[in-house]
Amino acid sequence: MTRTSAPESGGDTSAGTPGEGSAGIPGEGSAGTPGEGPDTSHRRSILVLGFGTFAIGTDEFVLAGVLPEFSESLGVSTTTAGQVVTVFALTCAVMSPVLATLTAGWPRHRVLKLSVLLYLLGVIGTGLAPSFPGVLIAQVVAASGAGLYIPAAGVTASALVGPERRGRAIAAVTTGLTAATALGAPIGTVVGSALGWRATMWFITLLTVLGLIGVLALVPRVSVPAPGGLRRRLAPLGDRRVVVVLATTLVAFTAAYVVYTYMAEVFAPATGGDGTRLAVLMFAFGLTGTAGNFYAGTLADRFGARLVVGGAVALLAVSLAVLPLATGSFAAALAITVVYAIAAWGITAPQQSRLIALNPASAPLLISLNAAFLYLAIAFSGVIGAVGIGTLGARRISLIGAVVAVLALALSELGHRLTSGRPGPAPEPGGGALR
Repeated sequence: MTRTSAPESGGDTSAGTPGEGSAGIPGEGSAGTPGEGPDTSHRRSILVLGFGTFAIGTDEFVLAGVLPEFSESLGVSTTTAGQVVTVFALTCAVMSPVLATLTAGWPRHRVLKLSVLLYLLGVIGTGLAPSFPGVLIAQVVAASGAGLYIPAAGVTASALVGPERRGRAIAAVTTGLTAATALGAPIGTVVGSALGWRATMWFITLLTVLGLIGVLALVPRVSVPAPGGLRRRLAPLGDRRVVVVLATTLVAFTAAYVVYTYMAEVFAPATGGDGTRLAVLMFAFGLTGTAGNFYAGTLADRFGARLVVGGAVALLAVSLAVLPLATGSFAAALAITVVYAIAAWGITAPQQSRLIALNPASAPLLISLNAAFLYLAIAFSGVIGAVGIGTLGARRISLIGAVVAVLALALSELGHRLTSGRPGPAPEPGGGALR
């Protein structure tokens, strides 16, 4: 099987220059230990990239579990403390394309190392910060690293495999985010409840160091497109099909994160304020979400991204509408959390596959933009959730999410109609159809 990738300097999608292995990786046969095939070493590399996403996602998600302790320690309200999530996400959304432009001429391996180091600096700064403003500044640094790492990891993973496995490779990397909710956030919640939220940050520091070691030791140097200027990076926004798909990401994840950001408050009646019970709910959310995300990528490869995204968003709307009825009982809260998680995380990989299918030659640009819109959604959800708690109460903010999810479903179908009908601006050679 011949695998393809694009060279670092442009949009060529040939199989690589003479002397390169498949996927455009120089000396690919030496990527693993003697006797290993490229498939084995590539799977290991993709898992390492996913672990890096896991470490980064843990910082982003763990604050939802320690929000009461975090706010009390720093002397701010819960809704004010929740804005640290907004700041983190907004920084990712803004800095991701800016930093990607500044590092455009760099090998992706160097970009991965820089992003992990930036993130590590921000996490350590958060653990040492004496005040809420200090936490916000440190989180801006950590978020800059996260915004640079996630799209670079996704692009690197997709360059390691053939087109027929691209959805699964991307899903394996983004599964790190759901694994962060399955393991990282619950463990961090338990640690924070027992030892304080700062201990949680040292736990994340350890994960990040391990992720950096993995990137240095096991991720090969791959060739991927790296356009130079910010204007060129934003060029895909001139295609209305891309804009609608990105808008679907924005609106769908705004709906999903309205509840998760304030999970401790939403399910307080069911948990009784007990950190261990909250950790169980977060573990259930992450574990089922991890499975949902992974299999959504596989289903998108088989049945098309449109069907998978539509089904996931519809299920999200229903689960959020029913959620207020399940906040009074722990068993009911656990059941609705499982459904909610499958729906929320079933959107990620198919949406990225959808974008790449529009124009495979611009995959790095599209994945970077999708990550920016996803983080913008998290930022919006923090603000919307805070306003919702003040007006409807924490138990009912999921109703806002349900309405937003219905809008996301409409946008998803609009994206399909635009692609099935008259095409937008002509994509570069190698572009595909949005399914």
